[in-house]
Amino acid sequence: MIVTTKDCFHDVYIVRAMELGCDVITEKPMTTDAEKCQHIIDTQRATGRRCRVTFNYRYSPPRTQMKALLMSGVIGEVLSLDFHWMLDTRHGADYFRRWHRNKENSGGLMVHKATHHFDLINWWLASVPEAVFAQGQRRFYTPQTADRFGLTARTERCHTCPETGCRFRLDMAEHEGMKRLYLDNEVYDGYFRDRCVFSELIDIEDTMALVVDYANGAKMSYSLNAFMPWEGYTVAINGTKGRIEHTTIESSYINADGTVPGQTVERGTTIRIIPSFSPSYDVDVWTSRGGHGGGDSRILEDLFSETPPADPYLTAADQRAGAYSILTGVAANTSMRTNTLIRIADLVHDIGLPDYAPMPSPDEPLSFEQVPPVDIGPPDTFEG
Repeated sequence: MIVTTKDCFHDVYIVRAMELGCDVITEKPMTTDAEKCQHIIDTQRATGRRCRVTFNYRYSPPRTQMKALLMSGVIGEVLSLDFHWMLDTRHGADYFRRWHRNKENSGGLMVHKATHHFDLINWWLASVPEAVFAQGQRRFYTPQTADRFGLTARTERCHTCPETGCRFRLDMAEHEGMKRLYLDNEVYDGYFRDRCVFSELIDIEDTMALVVDYANGAKMSYSLNAFMPWEGYTVAINGTKGRIEHTTIESSYINADGTVPGQTVERGTTIRIIPSFSPSYDVDVWTSRGGHGGGDSRILEDLFSETPPADPYLTAADQRAGAYSILTGVAANTSMRTNTLIRIADLVHDIGLPDYAPMPSPDEPLSFEQVPPVDIGPPDTFEG
């Protein structure tokens, strides 16, 4: 069973499929809240069926390379990290037009979008989150912002809106794919794909910041902003022997506009190693073409090939990884609502550790000697 429904219904089909004896492949996020997550975990344990969660970001070559560098021990044991994700005013705004704009459907951006980011960190660190404190708000996509732009004649959707000069206007009639998929079918399904991004009916945040504690002792500061002038992320990982700085700039897109989603901009990805007592240096970045930084084609091969490629980085994700990826966001939503620290163990129990965790901490004693540069060249399998 392949599950690609609205996020809030993933659990219904995942659970029923496993109860009927099927293995499951589900898109991210695995589900949207703690109760549904517990139901999936309990059902998988009771039935013994397989549940794969499709984290295509893991399969993007530069993100796999980050995993390889951390496994090499080039910066020693990870102590802390800073991760900041930017959604631009094209892609980011799109979440405020669609069904994602309401938490009952998507869990908000902390679950629907950031599940990718939290899973990357869990996988990179070979650990799982333990506690989350978060703050967030909707500051940009508000009626007040629209008024400040002079958009005072707006309506609830772009198709009937007289504000033709709005920079956030989506004209589905201009996109043949959108017209056929959405506009021409409104009479049947009643779904409006082009709702106003400044609507009073939106209840998700566009500005969020978190602090996350991990089981291996690392701490992360994380932010997500959905109205930025560029799309992508910056992450800095700090260890006992140095620091890795990694930046990726992605092409902007609107879902179903016919362009490749999340394609890495040429020369837009960098990885820099900064040893504590040695000169810093850049490494040659593993690259690939295609959606989500080249990850889409690789995850399809892993999922559906009769002879999937070897997986030394334990890239495949199951329900345990799916659970821990969403629970950082679920905890963040609760923390934002209550202004308190939320512990993951209080949300869902008996998850089990994912295959990638835990990665043992380095046993060798630390020294002040120079750390030699690590040369991880691009494997042939990532080309093309």
